[in-house]
Amino acid sequence: MSQGFNAVTDLTKVLRKYLFGKKRKGLSAAKKEELRILFQKRYWQFKTLLKANNEIHEIVTDMGKIMKSGRIFGMSYIRANCTAISVNLYKIIENLNGISDNRYSEFHDIADGIWKDVNNLLEPRKIAADRIFVLPLEQVDKQKADLVGSKMANLGEIRNKMGVPVPEGFIISASAYERFIEFNGIRAEINRRIQTLAPDNIEILHRVSSEIQQLVMNGTVPDDVSSEIMASFDRLELKLDRKIAVSMRSSAFGEDELNASFAGQYRSVLNVKREFLLYAYKEVIASKYTLQAISYRLNRGFRDEDIPMSVGCMEMVDAVSGGVIYSRDPADFSGDAIVINAAWGLAKTVVDGSVNPDVFIISRKDGKSIGRTLIQSKDRKAVVHPGEGIDTLGVEASLRCRPSISDEQALLLADIASGLENHFGYPQDIEWSIGHDGSIVILQTRPLKKYHEHPERKPLSEKIPNEPIIAGGATASSGVVSAEAFVVNSTLDMLRFPKGALLVVKHPLPQWASLIAHAAGLITNTGGITGHLATVAREFDVPALFNTGNATDKIKTGDVITLDADGLRVYSGEVKELIHDVVKEKGLMEGSPVHLLLEKILNHVVPLNLTDPDSIEFKPKNCRTVHDITRFCHEMSVREMFEFGKEHSLAERSAKRLSSGVPMQWWVLNLEDGFREGVKGKTIKLEDISSKPMLALWEGITAVPWKGPPPVDTKGFMSVMFEATMNTEIEPSMQSSFADNNYFII
Repeated sequence: MSQGFNAVTDLTKVLRKYLFGKKRKGLSAAKKEELRILFQKRYWQFKTLLKANNEIHEIVTDMGKIMKSGRIFGMSYIRANCTAISVNLYKIIENLNGISDNRYSEFHDIADGIWKDVNNLLEPRKIAADRIFVLPLEQVDKQKADLVGSKMANLGEIRNKMGVPVPEGFIISASAYERFIEFNGIRAEINRRIQTLAPDNIEILHRVSSEIQQLVMNGTVPDDVSSEIMASFDRLELKLDRKIAVSMRSSAFGEDELNASFAGQYRSVLNVKREFLLYAYKEVIASKYTLQAISYRLNRGFRDEDIPMSVGCMEMVDAVSGGVIYSRDPADFSGDAIVINAAWGLAKTVVDGSVNPDVFIISRKDGKSIGRTLIQSKDRKAVVHPGEGIDTLGVEASLRCRPSISDEQALLLADIASGLENHFGYPQDIEWSIGHDGSIVILQTRPLKKYHEHPERKPLSEKIPNEPIIAGGATASSGVVSAEAFVVNSTLDMLRFPKGALLVVKHPLPQWASLIAHAAGLITNTGGITGHLATVAREFDVPALFNTGNATDKIKTGDVITLDADGLRVYSGEVKELIHDVVKEKGLMEGSPVHLLLEKILNHVVPLNLTDPDSIEFKPKNCRTVHDITRFCHEMSVREMFEFGKEHSLAERSAKRLSSGVPMQWWVLNLEDGFREGVKGKTIKLEDISSKPMLALWEGITAVPWKGPPPVDTKGFMSVMFEATMNTEIEPSMQSSFADNNYFII
């Protein structure tokens, strides 16, 4: 009897050994609770790490989507998301080190290195440190663009490299602008207002614009800058040997470039005498923050801090006529047409669209012959005031319908335009004036923006049912659109302009440029295709019809109309036959400075170099991007959690074994509020568990009932004993569905 009992006891020991392994040394209740609390702390660190990891992925996903969507975004979006990524990245690193007893402290230096590169990209453009505040025009060419801006760099280039006639003058540099901002301590105030702006709210943009311009106008030009400005003016008078006035023209960074002309966005102050020089300088600087300039930068993806304002001071030309030349037709770059718009007086009335200019089409064939002319009635002109500033006067009746330039002057202008195009290697948009002595001077030259390519319209299947309400005008920007009209006559109207409406105005003044990004189309009474607003409309790919004569009389706010800018027609209602083939072009942000900046930043964030956790290259030193760090930390955090549990026999010591009818080992570790109150002992029943997620999961696990073991008899019992010694399924050291511990952490 005793021998039989001992045999059964020995077999039971063998079975226990194989089913449960070596018995571990017991811990006191206090030690077990200490172990549970220690794991609970690590669990919350692990959970915080996972949450931070998910937030980074969500941010990066959104950044990737906005890159492709064409949606407008600015530096506030980039800075906010970079900050969020940085905060969450350091959370991941801190919590991994908390879980691992600080075994991955080197990640602080790795992350610092990545973020140093990102912050370098976020830093504003560096201005030359040599503190050159004023440069004479004769010392300027294209290579000086970083100091004097593209507009003045181009003028210096054509004066000094080509011998093209340009007014004498000097440039107040970008360094002087930075000195002014620094001296008056207004950078932080400007940034505070600018960084949270969105381009959609015109009312807020208008308020911020006014506030910042007032900050600038209240500032003082520092003595080291003002003394150089005044000395340069005096030297210019001495050189010309006469008393002069100057035109003060903006030359901001980014202005007059191919993909962003900034046409008409900043202010030019004309006919400025010496005593008003510093005040006019501040006016031009302040114009960096006009409503239209802020809106333009936001919609075109330019960073405010990257656009210091240089100012060109050039002898004022008392023009008998002036205007704009396009060295190519923007609708047909492959053609041979040179387009000249001209009017009496200063070029101002042509660029702001307040008159309908004369049009001269010059053909490059046959020795640059005049192909076609359109002489229009010009009832007003801008002229130099005998004292300060300019006047707008009526044109004498005998001159209104006479050509504002002669054929010979038109051919000379065309020749200059061809030369400038050849020099710069790209079609040019050129502003010019002719003095009372007949001399031609060039005031500005910049790359000419081509019309967006639109698909050819299919032939209409039937005649358009309604007659046009407007026929004629000039195509300023190609396209067809149907929308509700909104007539704008004042700033109040501008603030009420609804997004997606069709903008209707009397004159295409530059101040309406802030609405172009929100407008479906543009119709004006006056103006030519060479005006500033026409340039902006083409940049934004907004269909525009100018010089209609009486659009504001025939169209009322709220009217649904169809604009066919190419066909020079406006129809009442929606003409589906015209708009059914309209294709939307890509977003304006693509290729912009802010878009390119985000692309560069994402190169430090998105690429994944650590793809295989089992590779010998899967090491912290090989992490080169944010994604590498998050991938490594995620993998290591999982390993650390399970290693902690294995090392401390967490399931046996700190968890309670679930008492159930399922033949597997289930352990439940309660981190917080997962058990009902008053649970004691080493086991727990389902009715003592309050965690709803666990109970729901358990319901799924036990959906198919376990039928239990076969009936036990002597033969069956001995078979179980034999199985215990031979079957690897219940060998703890082997992978087994029965010997594995299964954990619920609740």
